[in-house]
Amino acid sequence: MMRESRTLTVAIDCPAAEVYAFVADGANLPRWAAGLGTGARPVEGGWEVPTEAGTAFLRYADENVFGVLDHTVRLPQGGEVYVPMRVIADRETSLVLFTVFREAGMTDAQFAADVQAVAHDLDTLAALLRRV
Repeated sequence: MMRESRTLTVAIDCPAAEVYAFVADGANLPRWAAGLGTGARPVEGGWEVPTEAGTAFLRYADENVFGVLDHTVRLPQGGEVYVPMRVIADRETSLVLFTVFREAGMTDAQFAADVQAVAHDLDTLAALLRRV
């Protein structure tokens, strides 16, 4: 059975290559992804990220020219979450697409809160990278 999902999009006044490089650098996670803790440390194969629930592990798709930033997050309590993410060039600006899947057992309120949190993170990302 297909899971419920929601794809969020944010426009960023910044070239796609710059957006991709910024997001792909896990050291920048605390600057824009509030749900992923206050720091990130590179480890073999990805990034260790301290969270309120313990240490998570994030692994991005291999570097590519297509703007694919899909990643998996291994949660501190166990289990792994797949997160599709893309940066699409639109001339000198970018669109960032981020899909949120409804995980098993999530209530409507929990799913809505997850979507809202990601929307806030994407707005933060756009504000950080906006050209002045």
